[in-house]
Amino acid sequence: MMQKRSPRFRHLMQLTAMQLTLVIDAMRFFRLCLRSPASLAAENLFLRKQLALYQERKVKPQRATDTTRIALVWLGRWFDWRQALAVVQPKTFIRWHRRAFRLFWRWKSRPGRPQIPIELQALIRRMARENPTWGQERIANELLLKLGLRVSPRTVRKYMPKRLDRGPGSRRIFHVNVTTHLAADWTLQQLREAIPPDHGYRFLIHDRDSIFSQALDQRIRNLGLRVLQTPPRSPQANAICERLIGTLRRECLDCVIPLTENHLGCLLQEWVWHYHSGRPHMSLGPGIPQPSASLPVPLQAGRHRLPGQRRVVAQPILGGLHYEYRLEEKAA
Repeated sequence: MMQKRSPRFRHLMQLTAMQLTLVIDAMRFFRLCLRSPASLAAENLFLRKQLALYQERKVKPQRATDTTRIALVWLGRWFDWRQALAVVQPKTFIRWHRRAFRLFWRWKSRPGRPQIPIELQALIRRMARENPTWGQERIANELLLKLGLRVSPRTVRKYMPKRLDRGPGSRRIFHVNVTTHLAADWTLQQLREAIPPDHGYRFLIHDRDSIFSQALDQRIRNLGLRVLQTPPRSPQANAICERLIGTLRRECLDCVIPLTENHLGCLLQEWVWHYHSGRPHMSLGPGIPQPSASLPVPLQAGRHRLPGQRRVVAQPILGGLHYEYRLEEKAA
């Protein structure tokens, strides 16, 4: 007994037959283009006379196939088809035309960009797993500045685990210190260490905490700064400071437990070093405030492909809370 052909095989055969018929019709059309206009007009009138006999006898034509519909729609682009149409109503022919346009635009609007290489997808997932606080822009900037791979944040988000997709924050830090006995004198000393004598700053913004006394504000004015106090219970009035504190908490303090004052100071110093020399900042373009001589890495020749002679190396920060990535030559 003969084995039945699968529906997929039959569909493939029908599609092949349709394409073959359209190719043959196209060859006939171009061959007719080589004939003289008088010859084509005479043949056209000859065929219309014969078609009129079928119309007078009211002979019902066979149902048009998809191949015939596509061919008629394509031929109708070359002349005024309204005077020559006889087998169907004009509204039916227009419906064929609209269906052909939908098929054309469906083919032209195939699912967009090709996927990035498998190894780059794996690298994005690795970076997201190793750095839970990083968002899509942070990973995209790390790839651009450290590895020379330009990948849009939306593409990074496509391959990130959804639970890890968070928005990052980015600001620069000039001074950091820790104390267990917060006082006005200690605060003033930190301001003296952070603000150089030849500074070009004009304002110092702080909240209305009791530690910022009138005597402290007067000493700040002696440093050549104008003191601006934020309104009560309005943290958004000092949004840059609040965003920096939020970033510090998300990327460091929420994930570790300081054991002593010195331990906390060491954690902050390492995080600030990473914040300045290793962390990409969107506010800089993206960029790194204090990059090393080897950064940023030039873009690779292949937009999404790592160089074959180099490999990606991860350096742990804060005991593996974050990682920094760089390219190294492969061992021979």
